[in-house]
Amino acid sequence: MVIIPKETVDRNQTWSISQMCRDFDVTPRTLRFYEQKDMLSPARKGWTRIFGYRDRARVKLILRGKRAGFALDEIKEMLDLYNLRDGNRQQLELASVKMKERLIRLKEQQVEVEEAIVDLKQTVKVIDGMLKAKTTA
Repeated sequence: MVIIPKETVDRNQTWSISQMCRDFDVTPRTLRFYEQKDMLSPARKGWTRIFGYRDRARVKLILRGKRAGFALDEIKEMLDLYNLRDGNRQQLELASVKMKERLIRLKEQQVEVEEAIVDLKQTVKVIDGMLKAKTTA
């Protein structure tokens, strides 16, 4: 079993937009879009955005959610529940339900992709056979 160490970050540390973009391989436009959607709330110093630990954690969760196929609205819904004062119970319950639903859908898509691969392999064989027949004729 591989143990991945947690990123050790000082909770008081801040990052510029260029540092965040570099660390997460996203564009400034992406981070501004997430901010516009109220998913991030960096501090401001004049025109400069200053991202804190909370924003950094939220970007990780947003990107992880996108990679799993969640819509931004779904990700935002799960993130917004974090602010409730119920010890994150509602957030965890919602996340569990949504992730189980997403897992079912991904498994369905996996079956569809596997079937498409089988069909394409058969079609390639037929087409290659037709091509071979034309070149030997």
